[in-house]
Amino acid sequence: MSYTYDITMFKETFESEYTWLNGFMRNVLRFKHKTALFDPLSGKKWSYNRLNRECNKFANAMKKDGIKKSDIVFNQLYNSPYFVFCYISPQKLGAIANPANFNLSPGETAEIINHNKPAVYVYDSAITDTAVKALELAEHKPKIVIMADYLKKYDKAPDGHIKYEDYVKGADDDNPPVDFCPHIYDEVLRLQTSGTTGTPKGVPLNNINEVLSAHDVIMHFPLSPYDKTMNMTPWFHRGGIHSGGITPTLYAGGEIVIMRDFHPKTTLDYVEKYGITFLIGVPSVLGLLTTRQKKHPKDISSLKGIITMGSPLETQECIRFQETLTPNIFNGYGTTESFWNTFLRPQDLPEMSGTAGRSCTDDEVRIVKVYEDRKAEPHELVPMDNRTEGEIIIKCPAKSTYCYVDNEEVTKEKFYRGWMYTGDIGTWDENQFVTVAGRKDDMIISKGENIYPARIEEAINTFDRVKECIVTSVPDKTRGEAVVAYVIPEDDDLTVGEVLEFCKNSPNLSKYQIPRYFRLIKSFPMTATGKKQHFKMKAQAREDIANGLLLRK
Repeated sequence: MSYTYDITMFKETFESEYTWLNGFMRNVLRFKHKTALFDPLSGKKWSYNRLNRECNKFANAMKKDGIKKSDIVFNQLYNSPYFVFCYISPQKLGAIANPANFNLSPGETAEIINHNKPAVYVYDSAITDTAVKALELAEHKPKIVIMADYLKKYDKAPDGHIKYEDYVKGADDDNPPVDFCPHIYDEVLRLQTSGTTGTPKGVPLNNINEVLSAHDVIMHFPLSPYDKTMNMTPWFHRGGIHSGGITPTLYAGGEIVIMRDFHPKTTLDYVEKYGITFLIGVPSVLGLLTTRQKKHPKDISSLKGIITMGSPLETQECIRFQETLTPNIFNGYGTTESFWNTFLRPQDLPEMSGTAGRSCTDDEVRIVKVYEDRKAEPHELVPMDNRTEGEIIIKCPAKSTYCYVDNEEVTKEKFYRGWMYTGDIGTWDENQFVTVAGRKDDMIISKGENIYPARIEEAINTFDRVKECIVTSVPDKTRGEAVVAYVIPEDDDLTVGEVLEFCKNSPNLSKYQIPRYFRLIKSFPMTATGKKQHFKMKAQAREDIANGLLLRK
């Protein structure tokens, strides 16, 4: 290929130096004494310089033990300083940070260990029993197993494990020598899908993905060196680590305030006391914050915005959040594989609440036809009439590697011609605002009608005596499938008959969408990222109908 200029130096510099770590190191120089990380529980602060030196100690300790380029550093950690160390330190060696859900069972953890074959495993002492059992079950044994005893629960680590402080004791805090060739395509982070439909999959992210995911947040908030961010949800998922988490905040030169566990009171106290400018969490968390703020108001005027992901904002809830917390509510829609890809800005709300927004600056989102026997081509679009449903597909070359680790079959299923086929069903309008109806694999077919649980859930949730609901199905001889609604009441006096009557009178539900079975419950399974686990409730519904626990309308 010929060019009109000499590309040699640009190509060499860009391909080897355009990395997230280099961006962080620039901030170590330009913001040497500025706070990068603050942990309110311990009262400890890390300047950019101190944080870098702490990460150097961990990196040098691992280097001494032979950890090198492309080795996996697996962790199951709550939001804590250790999580930040486990994100930055591996990059200094060319290794790959691999965070995972700390709520996984020992078997699920062992499955991830066997698949990714980490050289290092770092876990929070709060899940010691899980870690020990997982390692017993796993065929692969990590070379180094480290307990991060944040809560100071243990005098010593289990046999064969070592406490983090003991592991880094005496390690050099200078930048380790770079004895590998960095490249923009190097994998630096491996996430696990949230597992709403089964076994989590490994999602590789490279240097370019990390830099441009950071840029995406920086321009959409926007985020600056003068901002303080706090995630109300765990960092181990894409929306946590990238939406105002470690990746964009430390790249922008801002300050991270650590929240280990979400509590509405603590959150509002921190905002008032520390002047937090951006909060990140799912809509259900915002609901709890709003209730608390109304009863016990705090000065939260420092907030520039609250960013939500994971589910759409209902109109009345959105207005409540804007009136009570901040007028600047943002809502993003996306996936582990592609970060967020559509976005609602404060100017779009509350008018466009209920939608997922339209595509982000560098992304393209389309809705294509659904065929039983093949994947639709990217050009086979459904009409932009806000009625015709199709599959949502995403093009985001800046933020995705378009594959899963060692999973060719699912890679081919999900990625095609530069697009990710999400499996989400939705509609769009003439301005390309997308509305998510549900998932293809959550779809219920009853008497030949395609029914999407999210639509019914949204309608039932407008009943002021309902706190939350989840919709699934059970087999039915005449219908094929019958719709089931599990409802969490707002008050103990709610009856199934009242919910049914509400559904019958709802203008948002067709006759065939009204649930045939109901059950009032206290909770249902959610992922740590705030997503409903429909596949678990589907299994539960089969048991409940067999045991006579579902009430028929």
